[in-house]
Amino acid sequence: MSAYDFDFLEYINRKKAPESGREEKTGFGEYAFAGDLRVLRRLDRARPVRIVVEASVRFWKAIQKSELLGRSVKVNRRQFPKLHNLVVECARELDIALPTVYVAKNLASLNAGTYGTDDEAFIVINSALVDRFDDDELKFVIGHECGHIQNNHVVYRTAAEFLAQGVISIVKWAAIPARVALNSWSRRGEVTCDRAGLVCCRDEDAALRAMMKVALGSQKLFEELDLEEYLDQLDDLEEGVGRFQEYFASHPYMPKRIRAMKLFIESSYYRELIGESGGRPLDEVDREVEKIIQVM
Repeated sequence: MSAYDFDFLEYINRKKAPESGREEKTGFGEYAFAGDLRVLRRLDRARPVRIVVEASVRFWKAIQKSELLGRSVKVNRRQFPKLHNLVVECARELDIALPTVYVAKNLASLNAGTYGTDDEAFIVINSALVDRFDDDELKFVIGHECGHIQNNHVVYRTAAEFLAQGVISIVKWAAIPARVALNSWSRRGEVTCDRAGLVCCRDEDAALRAMMKVALGSQKLFEELDLEEYLDQLDDLEEGVGRFQEYFASHPYMPKRIRAMKLFIESSYYRELIGESGGRPLDEVDREVEKIIQVM
């Protein structure tokens, strides 16, 4: 345990909030998906996961951190001030310390990631995102990554990424059970962080645009994309043996994420956040989201 710090352990014995049935989430965002917290609490009890996390932290400190810093450009007030201001706004909205953010040269991949340890986390945004996303879409992406930091995902998210890349050396018996366990949690953690992105940008259309652009990857074809037609694909995803491949995916398939986001938009939590009344209780939304993202 000395190699890394599981910040979430102090939350293991949290009580249920009696008035809502939802778990108290002190130290996590109030918006956090209950399924994320439930699975997150189990990870430290799994020995294969512990082995992978320890190897990941060693690899990060010895190699990956230097490589990241060497191929990226830091965002600050003097360098990329517009992007820096979006980071400041997201950190303020989520009430976290200002994160360290880098832009990495990648003109093809619409992607961003958060890596490191609980004590030293870095957000990396590919340059393609900055070129193709407007400010509100970028704010959704930055807010999503800040959500990983706020909700104590960083160590496990880094471990899941390194394991998928095959860049860490671990005992073979631990690899498959650790990957299944980490990805089962990670898919739920992505739901939490999509919500964090929306909390930051407060623009449902921008959030959905950003997700659709990531799904498609083409600026030209995006203008002809129909959201409802795209979501209809989810019915086909739930049929056939091929759906079991999602067990080894760290993110839910995008149609699932978008449906989960649309449910969160309907929640009383989000409606109140934007100054509107009504909406569905968040615990009710979470139960429906859990059904959506289940692989089986």
